[in-house]
Amino acid sequence: EKRAVLSWVPVLSWLPHYSFRENAIGDLISGCSVGIMHLPQGMAYALLASLRPVYGLYTSLFPVLVYFIFGTSRHISIGTFAVISIMIGSVTEKLGPDSNFMGNGTNGTVDYDRRDAFRVQVACSLTVLTGIFQILLGVVRFGFVVTYLSEPLVRGYTTGSACHVCISQLKYLFGVKPARFTGPLSLIYTLVDICRLLPETKVPELVVSLVALAVLIVVKEVNDCYRQKLPLPIPIELIVVIAATIITHFCGLTSKYSIDVVGEIPSGLKAPQAPDVTLFSDVIGDAFAVAIVGYAINISLGKTFGLKYGYKVDSNQELVALGLSNTVGGFFQCYSVTSSLSRSLVQESTGGKTQVAGVISSVIVLITILKIGSLFEDLPKAVLSTIVFVNLKGMFKQFMDVPTLWKTNKVDLLVWLVTFASTILLNLDLGLAVSIVFSILTVIFRTQLPRYSILGHVSGTDLYLDTDTYKEVRIPGIKIFRSSTTIYYTNAEMYLEALQEKSGIEIGKLLTQKKKRDAKLKRTQEKEKKKAKKEAKKQGNGVESLTETPTNGRVNWAYQHDVTVSDSDSDTGGHINTQASHSGDEEKATHSIILDISTTSFVDTVAVKTMKNIFRDFGEIELDVYLAGCQACVVEQLETAGFFSESIPKSRLFVTVHDAVLHILHKLGRGDCLLVSSSL
Repeated sequence: EKRAVLSWVPVLSWLPHYSFRENAIGDLISGCSVGIMHLPQGMAYALLASLRPVYGLYTSLFPVLVYFIFGTSRHISIGTFAVISIMIGSVTEKLGPDSNFMGNGTNGTVDYDRRDAFRVQVACSLTVLTGIFQILLGVVRFGFVVTYLSEPLVRGYTTGSACHVCISQLKYLFGVKPARFTGPLSLIYTLVDICRLLPETKVPELVVSLVALAVLIVVKEVNDCYRQKLPLPIPIELIVVIAATIITHFCGLTSKYSIDVVGEIPSGLKAPQAPDVTLFSDVIGDAFAVAIVGYAINISLGKTFGLKYGYKVDSNQELVALGLSNTVGGFFQCYSVTSSLSRSLVQESTGGKTQVAGVISSVIVLITILKIGSLFEDLPKAVLSTIVFVNLKGMFKQFMDVPTLWKTNKVDLLVWLVTFASTILLNLDLGLAVSIVFSILTVIFRTQLPRYSILGHVSGTDLYLDTDTYKEVRIPGIKIFRSSTTIYYTNAEMYLEALQEKSGIEIGKLLTQKKKRDAKLKRTQEKEKKKAKKEAKKQGNGVESLTETPTNGRVNWAYQHDVTVSDSDSDTGGHINTQASHSGDEEKATHSIILDISTTSFVDTVAVKTMKNIFRDFGEIELDVYLAGCQACVVEQLETAGFFSESIPKSRLFVTVHDAVLHILHKLGRGDCLLVSSSL
């Protein structure tokens, strides 16, 4: 029981052993640094979610405390994140558009208070539902589901989302008000509309944005260059926010140039409030998408730091921790959270050792909400959008994946590009669904289009390599065939076709020839019998010897005519060699086929049936078939499926290809040649 409690509430296992001497200073410094980052980022990302900035501050407070108790990663910083914020924003704007909150007056102004209150309800309902999904997935041990979101998919998706974030912030940068678009291609329409409105740009807003952008970019670059020398990164975001607020307030920019500012920030915390359950049905699809994306980002960051510092991050517990952070946060008017790369890197680089740093950052956010928040009322929204822009740098760097993937893996590149394109064109929810489907299709196609090869022997070793690539020596009379993937119902037929094509043995054709030949021999035999009877009447005593001769002759004739076949029990190996040299056609010399199935990890009924057919058909044209490299689990499955019988004895099974080859050559009396070469 104690172990179960510790696994569900990890804080109990590490907090009692917390070493103040080793960790306290690092956690305190990194907690302050991250807390200082939380303030501007929380306010900026709240705008992405189409909520008032104060809700971003709430989101940087409660979920962080919940994660501290239930999370297993020591270095990640939970809180607001651009991709999740924009996903929330697309839902809040879809369900609570301005048009629903028009006042009764003739001028048709928007009732912003009512609209914002409704949007908060939507965001909280969505967040609670997201949390419930994550908790359920964690409880049923479904953490592995994220392995289906490959790294190229997650990176392509976050890069596409970064473009959405970028374009959604342009309106604040230029001070324009584009129309709101939903559904596929809305990103393109928004961009076109912003371009159309450019002549109406508010110059003061643009100036504020450009100045803030220039300062942020320069100082961030300085932070990067002198990362080793600076004890702490310069908290430039906070400095810019404070400076912009002071300048706007004392120069009266709001009244003079009508610069769009954050507006009222209520001080103090609000009482928890149950989410509006009636909205659940409207947001269920989006909630699932947010749950999966949030978790994918969270676990990939958590695992990265876990590997770097040598501790285990439990993927199922992370789901539960993130789910609880969201569910509890939803009651306290927070929106959905995940870990942020930029904040996590600051938390790590400034010496953070445990999640205590997260608690310290929460304290800073709490003080801000309670006392200082109202001072930021004159902060221009344009400055917040520049903070968002600058923090997207890491995500835009992911465009460098394209040339890297081009060199390393074309299929992964395709997944990245399709994910990116569908995210841009179809929006975040549909884009994610399309990219997951496409990613699964690539896996199916990879197993559907395996590489089939005939193997040759590397002299002096017991290695066998693809003859197409390495031009290794083929062993006369033996064809070694391998598929690069598991043989199962989707590719079993292709396996059989590829085997015939690669080995040059067309079973159908040879069986027909054999039937014709057998029929012909039967006819000659009948004639011989009749002849023999006539002879018997004359001589009376030589029946047996005469009837025997044609029978023996039939067997030998079969080998002579059917030069594709040489029975492995025929007199000597020399016979096979001469056959090969006389005919000059490799196909004609083939007497044994080895199926290397070391890549097969399971067999289904279709694969078993295909294997049985291969043994039967090749056996009929007197070719011996052997299995090599069979994994233990596959042998068990073959036994259960009743694969082995008198016609397919277990003696046809070999641990390696080399064992099978040696067995065949030994049987033919030619084992010495390969044994000598392999022992060299």
